[in-house]
Amino acid sequence: MEIIVLPMKVYGLVKIDALDNLFDNFLKGPTIFRNHEVLHPDYVPENLPHRDKEVQMIGKILAPALRGYRGSNIFIYGKTGTGKTAAVRYTLDRLIRKSREVGAPIETRYINCRIAGTDYRILSLLCETVGVAIPFTGLASGEVLDRFRNTLDVKKLTLIVILDEIDALIKMHGDILLYKLTRINENLKGSRVLLIGISNDLHFKEFLDPRVLSSLSEEEIVFHPYTAVELADILSERAEMAFIDGAMTEGALRLCSAFAASEHGDARRALDLIRVAGELAERDGVSKVSEEHVRHAQKKIEEDRVVEVLKTLPLHSKLVLFSVYLFMKSNVEGSITGDVFEVYKELCGQLALDPLTQRRVSGLINELDIVGILNARLVNLGRYGRTKKIRLGISNDSIKEVYSMDSWIGPLITYTPKCLHENKK
Repeated sequence: MEIIVLPMKVYGLVKIDALDNLFDNFLKGPTIFRNHEVLHPDYVPENLPHRDKEVQMIGKILAPALRGYRGSNIFIYGKTGTGKTAAVRYTLDRLIRKSREVGAPIETRYINCRIAGTDYRILSLLCETVGVAIPFTGLASGEVLDRFRNTLDVKKLTLIVILDEIDALIKMHGDILLYKLTRINENLKGSRVLLIGISNDLHFKEFLDPRVLSSLSEEEIVFHPYTAVELADILSERAEMAFIDGAMTEGALRLCSAFAASEHGDARRALDLIRVAGELAERDGVSKVSEEHVRHAQKKIEEDRVVEVLKTLPLHSKLVLFSVYLFMKSNVEGSITGDVFEVYKELCGQLALDPLTQRRVSGLINELDIVGILNARLVNLGRYGRTKKIRLGISNDSIKEVYSMDSWIGPLITYTPKCLHENKK
């Protein structure tokens, strides 16, 4: 019997050898990281520079829980990367340590509302906190809430619930769950719930129902953006933990601070910059992070994030996004869901596509808002109901540059929708 060895196997071996060589060269190259994890956004340091005032305020509001008092809910506002989540987690870590020392029954639960996505999922996570198993689907939200409340009351403890990016929850599902959680203490005898809401939207409360506002009993804390000097302090401290001595040059560190300061004092972006710059330097096989590595990282982060999202959107999501682009480009007053839907329908007609329903388009707007490509804010029009005010979350130039090469959207770059032209008259 003749055995034939196919060339493909040889090519496969060559590829494997090439990868082995790549991995070996990487392992033999200089190591510039001491602790890579300290540069990730979910890392909570032992020290939070330039947030002492905010940490003290959070601590004072939560301290009564150590004596079994209910205390006030807290709402925290500030732009992305201003240390809101880190400050809350930092304070709660220390509160829990102290509660263990004094025997105070306190538990915490952190929930990112954008990731959790639905009221049901949030309630399921709360049930998980008190040891109640909830099926993935199949129960009414009211039933899940009852199970959570009844079990929590038996536990006789203070539960502090952190709802990060709470504005995402309201934009997607309204404020019904928030209302129920603010009223839950009325039906608790042995336990109590404290809420900490974290939002990037300073105007978030303007879109809440008056009944929710009246039952919040909250204290507000606003986190202001870091200055360039403060960012430099933060990066210097974190870089000292992350890199081996001498790996991060002073010029590279200053440039990271300058880039982040120009982005409204975003510490998270600054940490991403030095992390990616360090990774690029390591790939180059060098022992120091240069300013050029930082510039390359800045470009890479921005391009990778925006371009990849824009290119990989489904066709109808692209058309919805492009409708908002055309709307803003035309300088027509206002931009609400109904207006965007009219432009979207016209674009579908130009491409001989069947348009989706307005309800589905509204869902696509929510999805684009979640990834930060659009900013959609829920507004109350009184007796006319609610709608969304919509604007682009990225620059017009980014959309034009990416979609000018798109086989579907490219031909529409210079198109002027008739419905917008009529609105101008």
